[in-house]
Amino acid sequence: MFSRHTETGYRESLPGITQKTLVSGKNTLMAEFRLDRGTELPRHAHPHEQTGYLVSGHMTLRIQHEESEIRPGDSWNIPGNVGHSAIIHEDSVAIEVFYPVREEYLL
Repeated sequence: MFSRHTETGYRESLPGITQKTLVSGKNTLMAEFRLDRGTELPRHAHPHEQTGYLVSGHMTLRIQHEESEIRPGDSWNIPGNVGHSAIIHEDSVAIEVFYPVREEYLL
């Protein structure tokens, strides 16, 4: 499956955070997240494994009890059912892959 870049299809997941599903397959889904400066992603967990890459911006990411300053080119992995949160210091763009597919992101 191929997917071409468009500027449409973004939806707000939380105030200051928009997302767009880029492509999905039988087992994985890849999404782009646009995160506004000053936004705080509250601690949450879900059954999906989540692997991410910061394209631009700056944020602090907390996975369980470990915290890291994330800058462009940095990546992370969050196991399923593990609590995580973030503070967005600059407007940021992140690409994340989820396993299994997050069905709610296909809507």
